[in-house]
This record gives sequence, C-alpha cells and structure tokens, in this order.
Amino acid sequence: MLEALGGAACVAGVDGAILAANAAWLAEYGASRRAPPDLHTAFKDARTNGRGVSRDGARQTLVAAVGENRFLVRVIEPGVVAAPALNAGGLDAFAAASPFGVALISGPDPFAGEIMEFNEALSAIAGPAAKSGGRLADLIGQKAVEEAVAQHVAGRAGPLEASLTAFPERTVHLYVAPAVAGALVYLQDVTEQKQMQSRLAQRNRMESVGQLAGGVAHDFNNLLSAIRLRTDELLQRHALGDPSYDSLAEIRETVGRAASVVRQLLTFSRKATLQREALDLGEALTDTAVLLRRLVREDVELAIDYGPNLPLVKIDRSQLETAVINLVVNARDALRAKGGGTVRITTARLTLQAAKILGYAGVDMPELALLEVADDGPGVAPEALGKIFEPFFTTKPLGEGTGLGLATVYGVVKQAEGWISASSVVGEGAVFRIFLPVYTAPLAFEPAGQAAVARKEPRDLSGAGRILFVEDEALVRGVAARLLRARGYEVIEAADGEEALALAEAHAGAIDLMISDVIMPGMDGPTLMKEARRFIGTAPVMFISGYAEAEFSDLLEGETGVSFLPKPLDIKTLAERVKAELRPPERAA
Repeated sequence: MLEALGGAACVAGVDGAILAANAAWLAEYGASRRAPPDLHTAFKDARTNGRGVSRDGARQTLVAAVGENRFLVRVIEPGVVAAPALNAGGLDAFAAASPFGVALISGPDPFAGEIMEFNEALSAIAGPAAKSGGRLADLIGQKAVEEAVAQHVAGRAGPLEASLTAFPERTVHLYVAPAVAGALVYLQDVTEQKQMQSRLAQRNRMESVGQLAGGVAHDFNNLLSAIRLRTDELLQRHALGDPSYDSLAEIRETVGRAASVVRQLLTFSRKATLQREALDLGEALTDTAVLLRRLVREDVELAIDYGPNLPLVKIDRSQLETAVINLVVNARDALRAKGGGTVRITTARLTLQAAKILGYAGVDMPELALLEVADDGPGVAPEALGKIFEPFFTTKPLGEGTGLGLATVYGVVKQAEGWISASSVVGEGAVFRIFLPVYTAPLAFEPAGQAAVARKEPRDLSGAGRILFVEDEALVRGVAARLLRARGYEVIEAADGEEALALAEAHAGAIDLMISDVIMPGMDGPTLMKEARRFIGTAPVMFISGYAEAEFSDLLEGETGVSFLPKPLDIKTLAERVKAELRPPERAA
C-alpha cells in the first residue's frame, strides 16, 4: 500500500518509531528506526488535530493520524501529484481498500472541482454517478452540496447527512478534508444505521405515549367508577317505567362505551388486565371468522389460509379477537374506498430465520406463530406508515375513526410478548404481520376452559361482615361504601394507606375483608396489605385498580387470599365478588 502512494512514505508510532516504510523512504532516510527529528512539531500537531505539516522550502512532509497511536508520514515533492491516502483507521486505510466511498476532487474548491480519482467503495455506494470528471453534485444533488458549502464555510468538516442521487432511499454521511492536490470527499453509507435509529426513536415515542395513556386511563377509570356506581344507585330508585329510567340507562350505556375506549388505551399501554390462556391459533381464528364475515360486507371478500401444524400461543382470547377484528375492519374500510377487494388472513408456524425475512425483529426464539392480515387496497403512504401505530393517528376522514384501532393492536401484541410489522406499496395494498411466541404446554396441560372451574357467583347479593374499604378517590369510596352498606355490610372507609393501617390496628381481629386501591398517594395497596397482616390476620384482600394485575403481581409473591377486580367498578360485580370472597366472621363469643 505504501508503495502505491508515490514519494517517500512510512507508518510511524506515537513516539516516532518507524513501523513500516516504502522503498522511497528507505532510499532517503536509510534504515533508521525513528522519524527525523525535524518532524517533531508535525507529530505533535497530528496527535492533537489528526494532521500536521512540516515544510522545507517547496517540499512538505504530511503527518496524518491513521489509527490509534499510528501516523502516516508522506514526503510531497513540488510538482508531484500523490495518490490519496485516507484516515480510516489502520494500515489498510487507503483509497483502494477503504470501506468508505472516497473521491479526490481537483482544485481548491471541493464543491466545484471535478472528480479525479475514486475507489470501488464509492462506485458501490453511489452507483453510476461516481465517475471521473463528475462533480460532487452528481453524487448527492445540488441542494445537499449547498448545505455542505454552508457547513464548510462555518468550519465544520462533517458529517453532512444527504441522500444519493442514484439511490434516494440511501442515506450517506459526507466528510470533506483538504488534500495535496485538491480535496478528499468521504461518503459513508449510514442507511441501516438511520433505520435502526428511526425504529428506536419510534419505540421510545410509543413507550412515552403508552405511559401517558396508561396514566390517563387510570385516572379516567376512577371517574367512570364513580359515575357508574352513582348511576347504579339511581337506577335502584328509578325502576323500569319511571320517567328517569331511560335517561339513566343511556348514561350507563355511555359509561360502558367510555370504559371500552379506556380499555383500548390500557391495552395500548400494556396495562390492561389479562386472562392469558393457551390457544390453538387456527381454532381461535375459526371461532372469530363468523363475526369477521359479517363485518366485511358483500363488496369485500374474506379469505383465510390456515397453515399446517399451527402452534399454541398464550394470549388473552378477547384481546386476540380484538386485534384481528381491528386489522380486518381497517382493511375493509381501505377496500371500500377503492370499490372492493380481498382481505386475506394467513396463519403459519415459522422458523426464526423465516420470521426475520418477513420483518420480525424481536427476541430470538426457535419458532414463531404468524398471523398476517393483508389487503389489495390503495395502501398506506410512506410518511403515514411510520406513525400508523401511534394512538389518535388516523388516515380516515374526520369523524370516521378514533385512531385507537392499530394502537390497540400494537398493545395487544406487545403485551403478549410478540412483534408486529407493517408494510405497504401505494396502489397495491398493505400487510400487517403479527408474530407470537410458540407456547409449549407442560405435560399436565389441560385444554383451555378446563384448567380451572370458575366459582358460581351468588344470586343473593346481601351479606354480613366488616369491610375496610381503602380508596383515595372520595367519590368512588363514598358511593361504593354506601351501596355495600345497603346490602348489609359494615364498611369502614379510609382515604389512604396510612389511615387504613391505623383503622386496621383499631379494629384488630375484627376485619373480615379489606378492599384496597393499588396506586395511592403515600403507601400503596400491596405495602398496606403486608403491614396490615398483623392486624387483619388471614382475612381476604381484594385489590381494585385501573391498571393490570400484572403491574403489581410481583409485589404479591408469597401472599394468599388475594383477589383482583379491575376498574371501572359496577355495584353488581362488586357485590358478587364481595359475597364470593367474604367468609363468615369467626370471632370468639
């Protein structure tokens, strides 16, 4: 490599020791193992700035850093044009072997001069635009050149981010450095890096929005609980036939719709309450197919391809159905705008390698289950595809979509520890692929629905016993306590964990059931339970929360007699659960 540079050249260490030299260097300086003393200042500058120069009349010696503690030393004779050498990090850091695209541009202005020489990497990166006699604008376009000029004037060598003229989808970083006979231009292909950065930024943005959505949903669930409980209370006073009954029933129905939106937010934020079970992917899709065919209508054809040997997946059945329905409805709406078409659902068992080819980028595992929903509709524009899973983002006209459908699908998949990808070609349709971990059943596995037998809920919702009800939302606590008292229970109210602990101590041995919110100011529900055990003994504890049970289940390890009731609450469900959980009081006479 040193022989190809022309003129005397060597590679030296940080202390000036010669590590390698070409014949011209040996002829001039002999076999000395150290660089000449007059290069001391040039070496010092190179260690500081990456480049140093020593002049002896018209002749100059260049010292350039080419790696950690290594420097390229070149003697440039007047009137001699030397081949370019690159600062790329090692003895192979020269134009011919560089992994970066490099061009030597003639003249003092790299933005106006012609390309004199270039390496093979530049041809591979920039394509036919890399040619002798060409200009920098041929590689990256005139607009990018103008930005590079501004950056150069400001004293910055790079990088400048630009797109290639021949391959607009590729992103490159441009660096400009002075050379003996003009300027060196470096082009580094950073397309893959930019894509990874974009995916990471998208993931972080989704995580942030998910945390916000989860917090909003939790607070909103408290409000919905209060409205629903108060409405239940009023409906008991205004029975069917009462002038107020229809209005109250409409309020309760509206609360139910609002609760559905909140569930979507919680699903997106991965804080929804789940009942995961082992499902045969093919059977689960078959059960949903009847509803799907009703949804697509006559102008849209629904085709389902069941792959062979479909695996079990562990997922909440209702959430899987919700995800499939949302994807199919979106595809249907896209096809209706086009005048009809086909929605195709495909299921398959995939190897990790096959899954990666189709867009999987999650945790490595031997096999994955694929659920694909594709349509031949108008497709999704590239600028919208990157935002398609964000909540409240929709491509539908105003008033025709909430923007929560695909965000909900995203949450379902992530909560099931899966991966989802979307691709589209405008005018040809869109494809959504859900990848789920394959579930291997233990030897004692029983089919879903037979693993546990649910307790029969009591019809008589009255009862007896002392309940410690802990809830920081005063309206929820007040209405729920009043409704439970109306059913025969004695209810002690507490606004936070500290107050509840004091009341538990005051009624030590006389608490039959503790109902507690999970997230409260100060002491949270699980901590309260652990502290209160010495006063309430083995009395059952029921947690209520707008968050998923999984959010705090790790705090309950080793605990028994604990149940969970998701918000928003309604009096019927609350009374049924209290009746089922509450044991008759066993106190000494």
